Amino acid sequence: MRNICSIISWIVIAVVMASCGADSAMKKGDKYFALGEYYDAATQYKKAYSQTPSKDRPLRGLRALRMADCYRRINHTQRAIAAYNNAVRFKQADTLSMFHLGQLLLKNGSYKEAERTFSELLDPAYASTLSDQTVQLIRNGLESARKAPQWKANAEFSGYTVKRQDFFNSRRSEYSPMLCGDDYDQLFFSSTRNDAKGDELSGITGTKNADIFVAVKDDKGKWVKPEAIDSELNSDEDEGACAFTPDGKTMYLTICKTDPQYPRYAQIATSQRSDASWGKATVQEITRDTLSAFAHPAVSPDGMWLYFVSDMPGGMGGYDIWRIQLTSKGMVGLENVGEPVNTPGNEMFPTFRPNGDLYFSSDGHPGMGGLDIFIAKPVQSEELSNQYELEHPGYPLNSAGDDFGMTFEGLHNRGYFSSNRGDARGWDHIYSFEKHEVIQTVKGWVYEQDGYELPAGLVYMVGNDGTNLKLNVKGDGSFEQEIQPGVDYVFLGTCKGFLNHKEELRVDSVKESQEYVLQFPLASITAPVLIDNIFYDFDKATLRPESTEALDRLIALLNENPNVTIELSAHTDQRGSDQYNERLSQRRAESVVNYLIEHGIAQDRLTPVGYGEQRPKTIKRKLTEKYDWMKEGDVLTAEYIAALDDEEKQEICHQLNRRTEFIVLRTTYGMFNADGTVKEEVTKPANDQQESTSFDDDFLF
Repeated sequence: MRNICSIISWIVIAVVMASCGADSAMKKGDKYFALGEYYDAATQYKKAYSQTPSKDRPLRGLRALRMADCYRRINHTQRAIAAYNNAVRFKQADTLSMFHLGQLLLKNGSYKEAERTFSELLDPAYASTLSDQTVQLIRNGLESARKAPQWKANAEFSGYTVKRQDFFNSRRSEYSPMLCGDDYDQLFFSSTRNDAKGDELSGITGTKNADIFVAVKDDKGKWVKPEAIDSELNSDEDEGACAFTPDGKTMYLTICKTDPQYPRYAQIATSQRSDASWGKATVQEITRDTLSAFAHPAVSPDGMWLYFVSDMPGGMGGYDIWRIQLTSKGMVGLENVGEPVNTPGNEMFPTFRPNGDLYFSSDGHPGMGGLDIFIAKPVQSEELSNQYELEHPGYPLNSAGDDFGMTFEGLHNRGYFSSNRGDARGWDHIYSFEKHEVIQTVKGWVYEQDGYELPAGLVYMVGNDGTNLKLNVKGDGSFEQEIQPGVDYVFLGTCKGFLNHKEELRVDSVKESQEYVLQFPLASITAPVLIDNIFYDFDKATLRPESTEALDRLIALLNENPNVTIELSAHTDQRGSDQYNERLSQRRAESVVNYLIEHGIAQDRLTPVGYGEQRPKTIKRKLTEKYDWMKEGDVLTAEYIAALDDEEKQEICHQLNRRTEFIVLRTTYGMFNADGTVKEEVTKPANDQQESTSFDDDFLF
């Protein structure tokens, strides 16, 4: 009898201890949950669930529900489904929990089960207890469950090819790839791999906090192993989901600071590039709201808008996509992107294709499950701005899992994105995508005539279809833009301190993608500009026929810049007498001016000057690439040439000294009346001018 009583006592003690242990685990779990540390919370809830007596079904059901909510938030889809099913089995699942279960079944590709769940929830007995927003999401979920199998069956018609790119991937998560660089030869992405900074595991995910990594291409165009950005940009905390301004000098990124006492809210920060290094991230205050998340930045192709994700008040439900204008005075004009992009669900990870199409991911629109990628194409309307038409690109770009974070290799429909499809742990990985499209593009370079690229340049693009764009150039002075067949375009290359250069282009229809290439060599306003390939008869001022091409380019330049007057100068080498060289160079300068006048350039815009040997050439850096024995700033004086021990080098110097140049004298020719007032045609609005001048006023010098 004594032994029986002892056994019963031990059982009672064990039950009481288990109950105390379960309660303690629940308290810990609730604390972690309040801080947003869902992985740690799920671990505690699972412990509490396992220590709850099987006969206490209601309590087990409630604890299963808490566990399910954590697993859902950290993308442990199958564990979440099992936990929700336990809550259903123990009759503790409410209608909202059933809705979440339906979403998870979609994400698991269990479309028939999801259809049954959503259909049941639309029964009036359930629907009457839900908000209108949730009912709309349930209807979308039901539509998704019915459409997803059709999208998957029609994969060949989507036109997309998708491949997992394990070269970039690890045994943890990689997400939000972003191509950068003038040749798209840098791929930035976020990763929780073991190489990330810090030693502690995140209470949110159970992995390390994310750092930003980058892979670059070598000289042969092959990707090199990704490495973490080695600067103050990465820290022990979370950094991820980055985007770049068009010039590639500013990075916008999401950071999430750790505080053991408060929930963690994502913030948007910027980092500046100095040479090849990225500086420490600086938080940007978009609003004074400190209780909302601000994440997933994206910069519009024109660099004028920052798009981002937030759950701040005033949205349409869940996370919405917002935008704010970027100006020289800071961020202004915050606005919600609105319908049809945003829904009562979650819209996240906005990004742009260079043609202006907005790509984003959503679980609020009918899709295949999880986050689906959608395309928002701008609607051209004089009355409405910020309006879009939505397109679902189908399978295989989308899947039952989460698909998000697009980045494009130029204007073509190819690049990279991230997805957790097929990963039981819910970890994201990088995939490539490509869709064959016939695209016609124009690529051009803006650079100093006889010099280097001009990254501060602009190109104005006007088409007879109504196109009127202002294109920024990249760091190498290049730009790339899609063009349409059957359209006549005029391009005007500009840069402060330089004359304009115009190019015209007629685009014909083609069956395969085609790229047109344009050059915009800009002549300096403040420095002498070499007129290359001007030839005279020996010891005479007579222009040789092969000079015609260069002279005609000069005529075009003067016609494109009608308010400019120039000094046309000719120079000789130091051989021969000073007087003879001056007379010869003067006659040669006059020969060029006469040619220009004969071809329609007004005489009072041209001043011929012969300098003889008075002004030997000063070497620019560009020329040192051709003649590595010269240094920038060398002046080719008689003493400099005589000091050279090589006759061939001496002759090269003589050839460089024999040159024809021009320099801009005025940029206001013909702009004023006799009384000094500005002529009426100069002050006309741009849209009232002729085609050759139908550009914004700020293209002027």
